[in-house]
Amino acid sequence: MSVRSARSKRCLTRYNEMPEKAKMKIWVDADACPVVVRDILFKAAERTGVALTLVANQILRVPPVPHITAVQVSAGFDVADNEIVRRCEEGDLVITSDIPLAAEVIEKGAMALNPRGERYTADNIRGRLNMRDFMETLRSSGIQSGGQSAYGQREKQAFANQLDRILARA
Repeated sequence: MSVRSARSKRCLTRYNEMPEKAKMKIWVDADACPVVVRDILFKAAERTGVALTLVANQILRVPPVPHITAVQVSAGFDVADNEIVRRCEEGDLVITSDIPLAAEVIEKGAMALNPRGERYTADNIRGRLNMRDFMETLRSSGIQSGGQSAYGQREKQAFANQLDRILARA
């Protein structure tokens, strides 16, 4: 057995021995989550045993693993976001690019990570909300802001690295 697989086995054993209340869960705002990010999350959940739930207003396919589930909510503005806020608990991790959702789960004591690997914290979320509102004001006045760059290998790697760091601390 390699050192890495032995370490993974020890981490999984420790995680499974934790009381149910102390286990971190991962919640995914799945309507806008890139497929590549979902694949990374599926692999991480299978490797670590962490509970992973995708929340979306459409049917999603998930691997046939007991601790990986999908929740379909009704269509509507912020319905999936509200369900995530309702269900997440302190210490959980929420994957979202929705900054207002990130702010709400941080208030509850959960962690928030966007698909590009940026972790939202109590220290940086207010500035991110202000920038989001500013950019929305510019767009509504007709000024084109260009939007985000394409999702590529760099963003994928940044997300995977940040997720690994969070899971290692859990």
